[in-house]
Parts: sequence; structure tokens; C-alpha cells
Amino acid sequence: MASEVDYDWVDRFADEVIAESDRRAPGAPVVCASGLSPSGPIHLGNLREVMTPHLVADEIRRRGREVVHIISWDDYDRFRKVPAGVEPSWAQHIGKPLSAVPAPTGSAHANWADHFKADMIESLEALGVTYRGISQTEMYTSDAYRDQILLAMRERARIDAILDRYRTKGRPTPSAAAADESDAAAAAEAAEGSGAATEDDGTAGSGYYPYRPYCAICGTDNTTIVAYDDSTTVLTYRCQCGHTETVKLSEFNRGKLVWKVDWPMRWAYEGVIFEPSGVDHSSPGSSFEVGGQIVTAVFGGRQPIGPMYAFVGISGMAKMSSSRGAVPTPADALGILEPQLLRWLYARRRPNQSFKVAFDQEIHRLYDEWDALDRKVRAGTAAPADRIAYGRAVRTATAELPGTPRPVPYRTLASIVDITTGEGEQMLRILRDMDPQQPITSLAEVRPRLDRAQRWVDTQMPAEQRTRVRHDPDKDLLASLDEGEREALRRLVNGLDDHWSLDGLTKLVYGVPKAMAGLPLDTPPTPELRAAQRRFFALLYHLLIGRDTGPRLPTLLLAIGADRVRALVRSW
Repeated sequence: MASEVDYDWVDRFADEVIAESDRRAPGAPVVCASGLSPSGPIHLGNLREVMTPHLVADEIRRRGREVVHIISWDDYDRFRKVPAGVEPSWAQHIGKPLSAVPAPTGSAHANWADHFKADMIESLEALGVTYRGISQTEMYTSDAYRDQILLAMRERARIDAILDRYRTKGRPTPSAAAADESDAAAAAEAAEGSGAATEDDGTAGSGYYPYRPYCAICGTDNTTIVAYDDSTTVLTYRCQCGHTETVKLSEFNRGKLVWKVDWPMRWAYEGVIFEPSGVDHSSPGSSFEVGGQIVTAVFGGRQPIGPMYAFVGISGMAKMSSSRGAVPTPADALGILEPQLLRWLYARRRPNQSFKVAFDQEIHRLYDEWDALDRKVRAGTAAPADRIAYGRAVRTATAELPGTPRPVPYRTLASIVDITTGEGEQMLRILRDMDPQQPITSLAEVRPRLDRAQRWVDTQMPAEQRTRVRHDPDKDLLASLDEGEREALRRLVNGLDDHWSLDGLTKLVYGVPKAMAGLPLDTPPTPELRAAQRRFFALLYHLLIGRDTGPRLPTLLLAIGADRVRALVRSW
């Protein structure tokens, strides 16, 4: 075990999971698990379902233990509803397995499930997540669960009795289900549930059956079992489409266990030791609590240990739900965030702590915080917890995640992209001028961060905040300036050549108001001095881009070029 100063939430769970695995199955690989339903876009909240066990499994692997991280693709779940943005005609497929529903129009994938799995698979690779994927369609249709299904049917009275303890209690209220959440949107999402969590438990007029066949004619699970014989496994079902069929369940593979039975069955089948769950699965009477009783009483297994994880929000956006369409996915986040930084967001917060992923202007502060941590780690001054989270973000037990060789501040790159409209030669000119002592000679040195900044500017930056440099001087404004303002501009223009670098121009633009006040350049800022600087900055912004504010002035000056700056601000 690591010392307390080198210990974080991942270490604590790794200790517990290893100990529990040794109690249950000494010498066997430690099994961590996640489950993802490709019913729609797999969003950043769903990613916590993966990252929590990934980080724990990765720590166990770092310690030299054999571990497997299972990701179950719940692609044999029923198609529940048509997401926003999809043609209403897809409603004809409601009730079919996700793997039997056609992919959205224009998709290159074979079916609905594969379409929504594809981006997640690519994102997990970029994030360094090592896992063994299990398609539930393949498991159910290959007879892998044959014995477990027949056992559940034999034990249906026992299962029904367990479920019956909770049926009269009703679903938990949103406030109870999300007691630890601060925003109302989280509570609303807890009430909605995740589809699997709200699936009916198998109760029918003809009795309780924990199994739901998919109809041979219409392909949906709008079916009701009307008869079943334990000794022969002969089963008869009737579908809402009018079809009735009699089959031998011991030879039939077109159906699945209801969710509250399916989940504990898989715990036992896979020998899962650790699996986190969301609020909708963890509240009193929900699938996780009920499953803990069913796995022991029916399948002879044990419930995994694992935390309830909190929601992940998006800065400036409402709580995510994949059923609503147009929600940010890991692929969306990786378009603007480097993989190391996205990993860090999940590693630095305990699972029961909510956090937000920035898609708005807050992304600049987030990158600044990450860069500051990187500098502290390299200097050996980072706090132990911060250093550990950083280590889990930049490398796994088996590989280092690629980073940007020259990590120029994200806000600077975004400004350069904005000002130059992404033109390569102009961007390289500005980057080269930023530090003449160590010039950047290739855009490859600032990639992939530059590409992430380009994507952010193209897709997230509000149009009204885009920078447009004036073509001609503002003659009316220049004519209205007083002598003090003209002198300030003269000092700026006269100092450009000697200060033509990012640091030099920073000193120049902040220093001109100090010089105008007769103060040394190292004078600490005062309220009066700050006010004078703000007035000077506003004047420059108006003369250069016709607005009160804009990109950081040193970056803007570098982007415009000394000659054009002189042409736009010269008033004498």
C-alpha cells in the first residue's frame, strides 16, 4: 500500500477491490465492469461509467496484478424511443433489439447499436482505456446464457417475491434519488432514469416471468408469456402484433432476461468484483439494490462493490441525457480537449463528486489550470494528490498518452486561429514571433492542441466574439483623441520593434500607462493604474478591431503585425 501522501480515491478502491477479489476467488484475475447502452449518443456522463473502473483497473495493473475491465455493450436492449433529430418513421422499430434497428440515415454502420458504439470505441482508444468488450446480442443469440435463463425461469417465484418487496414502495422521488446533487436538472434526470432502470420487471397478467421473447414476426418484445412448463421448457408467447408462437426455451435464443434479473445474472456469470452505478440504478428499490438480493438468492453469486457516481455536466448547458439528442459525447469533448486533460477531469474528482466539462469560454481557464499543474509537477512542487491525478491522466500502466510538445496556452492558440481564420503560414509567423529566443518552427510543435483550439473556434466560439481586424484606420476616433492619448499611442508604436515577442509586448502594453503616469515599469498595480490601463486597452481595441474587448492585446498585436498596427493607430 502507498503512503498516505501518495494515496487517492483510486488507490483506496484498488485496495478494497484486490482484497475482495482475494476473498471471493483467490488467484483469479480481478474483474471490473462497465455497461453502456448504445440507444443513442453515449455522452460524457456515460463516460464516468467507464472511467471509474478503468482508473481502478489500471491501478491494479500498475501493481502487477492480473485484471480485466469488461465493457458490456447492452445492444440487445429494446429500442425505447426515437431520439430528437431522427426521422419519426423510426418509431416502427420501437421494441426491437438495438442491434436489429437500422442505423440513422447516412450512417456507414450496420445497425443502430453499431452506429452509436463506433464513436465511443474510437474515443476509448484515444483515452488509453484497455477493456474487453462484450456484445450482449452475441451472448444471448449464441446461447451463452442458456443455463442462466432456464435457472431464472425455474426460480421465477423467488425472483417475484424479491421484486414484490419493492413494488408497493414506488419509484424514489427525484429529490431523494439525487440528494447529493446540487442542480435541479440532475434530479430530473434521476427521475427519468436510463431506460434499463425503468424497464418493467416481467410482471404480466398470466404470472411473473423474468424473460421477454422477441417476436418472430415483428421482431419486437411487445410479447407476453402465456404458458411455460419447467420440465419441458415449452414456452408460449403472444405478441401485440397478433402472432402466437410455442417454442422450447432450451433451444430458443431470441429473447433476454428483464433488466433487474439480467444485471445480477451477469455479475455472477462474469465474476464481477467492482462496478460503479449511477444515481438511477443506486437509489432505494432500484436495480442495483434488488440485484444484490437476486444474484445471491438465484445465481449463487455476490453483488460487486462500487460507488454510486455523480453526474457530469457541461459548462453552459443543461444536464445531459442521451435520449434528448445533440448531447456532447466523448468524441465531441476530444475534439476540443486533449486526451490527457479529459482523463484528468475524471481522475481528480471522487466518483461521488459532480463536475463539469467546459465547452464555452471556461475552457481557457481549464487549460490554464492544467498547464499550471504540469509546470508544478515538472518542478516538483505539486501537492501529492494533484501529482497523483496528473500521473493517472498522462499515462496508463502500459503506455504514455501523447501530448503537445510545445504547449502554448490554449487561449493564445484560439486567438491566433480566430485572428488568422486558421491560415497556416500566418499562424506559424505569429507563433514564431512569440519567443524569438526559442522560436516555434513548425505547427507540428503545437499539435494536437492547435487542432483542438481550431475545432473550438470553429464550433463553439460565438459569432459575435470572432475577431475582425479593421482594414482602414478609424479616422473619426483618431481625430477625437486628446494629447495624452496620442502620446500613449506614440510610446506604443515607438516600442514595437524592441518588444516584438509575446512577453515583450505584454510588458509594453501594460507599461505605457505606467510611463504616462511617470511611474517606474515595476510599479505594483493600484486601482488608479488599473483604471488607466483599462482605458488604454479599450482605446487600442477600438482602433484595431472596433470593439471594447477582444483577444489578449499582445497576441492581437503579434497577429496583426507591426506595420499594420502602426497604420491603424498612428494619429500624428
